[in-house]
Amino acid sequence: MFFNDLIFILILIVYSYFQNRFLINIINNRNITALSDNNFSKPQAFHEKSTSRLGGVTFFSSLILVFLYMFFSKNIFYPEYISFCSLFFLLGLIDDFKINLLPKFRLLIMGVLLIILITSNELYIELTGVKFLNRLLEIDIFALIFVSLCFLFIINGSNLIDGFNGLLGLHALIIFTILFLINLTNENNNLSYILFYLILLTLIFLKFNFPKAQVFFGDSGAYLTGALIAVSVIKTSIFNTSISPFFFCILLFYLFFEVFFSFFRKIFYVRQSPLLPDSQHLHMKFYKFLLRKSNKKLKSNYLTSIYINLLYLVLLIPAVFNMKNGIFCKYYFFSLLIIYIYFYKMLYKKVK
Repeated sequence: MFFNDLIFILILIVYSYFQNRFLINIINNRNITALSDNNFSKPQAFHEKSTSRLGGVTFFSSLILVFLYMFFSKNIFYPEYISFCSLFFLLGLIDDFKINLLPKFRLLIMGVLLIILITSNELYIELTGVKFLNRLLEIDIFALIFVSLCFLFIINGSNLIDGFNGLLGLHALIIFTILFLINLTNENNNLSYILFYLILLTLIFLKFNFPKAQVFFGDSGAYLTGALIAVSVIKTSIFNTSISPFFFCILLFYLFFEVFFSFFRKIFYVRQSPLLPDSQHLHMKFYKFLLRKSNKKLKSNYLTSIYINLLYLVLLIPAVFNMKNGIFCKYYFFSLLIIYIYFYKMLYKKVK
């Protein structure tokens, strides 16, 4: 069995690598603008050359191979992964083909998809670490709304930080690795297998995205990655009940709070629709701060990804060693939100 796994890993690496290389060459040589990010005027654009948006396509096609191998060789099948990933990948692919959807309409589609997927897969959160919230989750409609909001925050958070070289890829890599180690330690072997392959595919993507971006995830890849993170966290939480629910909040705090903070910042401070993009997010502020120091756009771009994810990893370490301590995780989670706000305000003053 180990030999078969090793052979498949080698096949997957070769397939994923050359698939990326082939599609990048096709896009560049034939100048297929529908599949390239060449809009440099949008607020969230911080690149200077037309770049392929097919990272999600290559990731998804390799992921299908993984699911097929897991099913036929190990009889491992998680319908949650298949359904969530497929539908959100396709939703993001519409944007990658530059078929513009109104933000409100896209959000409505997301909501409908989540209601269908959560109820059909019965993917609910039962424990939150807060007693009154646990009681509310016993109400079916509240539980459905709560889980749907969790997915919306993580999927949109993933899409929000995509665009900087390696920012989403490195962030997902850290999350997948921690979840893999948790499940491996607790002998949740089936989930460990899936997380191992997610780590491998993320590393291959980073080869083409970091430090110099030859390919972006695109909306399809960002939505796909967000769905993978959300499903993996919920499954890990269900399989490891001894771990504090607030530990998983800590693990997701950057993706979650980036969206949450942005939503209220736009409404009460900027006075604009929270669904419209802008260039005032934490990673964009940090990029502008680094750019003032070096005046080198590419270097500032990938250094932003390194510094933010390095800081995120350092902040995770105390929680990793206290993941079963509910009281510690609860207060540490809220401390991280304060740290985020402090860091944002400091950068805001420096680049104002």
